[in-house]
Amino acid sequence: MELLAALRDAAHRLERVGVPTPGVDAEILLSNLLGVTRGAMLADAQTGKTLDSSRQDEWERLVSRREAREPLQHITGTAAFMDFEVMVGNGVFVPRPETQALVEAAITHAQSIAVGDSGLHIADLCSGSGVVALSLARAVPHAHVVAVEASDQAMPYLTRNVNDLAPDVEVVQAPVEELDRAPGRFDMILANPPYVPVSEVPNEPEVAHFDPPMALFGGEDGLDTVREIVGYALATLRPGGYLAIEHSNLQGPALRELLQGAGFFGVETEEDFVGRERFTRGFRP
Repeated sequence: MELLAALRDAAHRLERVGVPTPGVDAEILLSNLLGVTRGAMLADAQTGKTLDSSRQDEWERLVSRREAREPLQHITGTAAFMDFEVMVGNGVFVPRPETQALVEAAITHAQSIAVGDSGLHIADLCSGSGVVALSLARAVPHAHVVAVEASDQAMPYLTRNVNDLAPDVEVVQAPVEELDRAPGRFDMILANPPYVPVSEVPNEPEVAHFDPPMALFGGEDGLDTVREIVGYALATLRPGGYLAIEHSNLQGPALRELLQGAGFFGVETEEDFVGRERFTRGFRP
């Protein structure tokens, strides 16, 4: 089978089941199978190279998995974020590009604030694969970053990603409500928590059937874990410390009300790269 024919057939199958980027996904799957870059694979495809018969069964398995709407990142085992890749798979939330808005704002803030004698201390709550903690640790090397995750299934991914990409990050396994609440422990707290109301069913099959419910659903209104995070931030941020929480594009007013009601000042909701309200930040009184 010629590579070009394999790509066209896979793209057609993926398009038929509603995969948003069928051609790109087919290219990524085939380059992953061949162990080469997309560019090298496409160059080979244009010159008429073929898929070895010993790999055709594996190619069919890969395409069938994506055809069933299994996330592309689960199939390849990696997800790109910022300027690096993390290991992902069953049981860990696949990082989304929109989280980059929260991360970039946090990096800008971290690089602009004065550092005391004890250094800069940052917590990433509901860390998942660790992309928020890793981004901060890589961009702000003088910071001490703590990545907190409760899920037994997510922890192996978080631990491996930290070991591979930023081994100085401290990893803690615990739900937010069980964390130590030493006053003034952190200068910044960041979180991409579960925020989907339990009554809502995600539209995308990749989310509804493969993302772990623990990382998605946040109680009746979606804000149960968010409330825990706000309470934890009040207890552990230093005065003037920075809190930023990701949420859906419909939850900005609720987050602003929650933070302002807790006494945070400078509360604002920021947009992601497509203009949707994506995270709310404020400063501890």
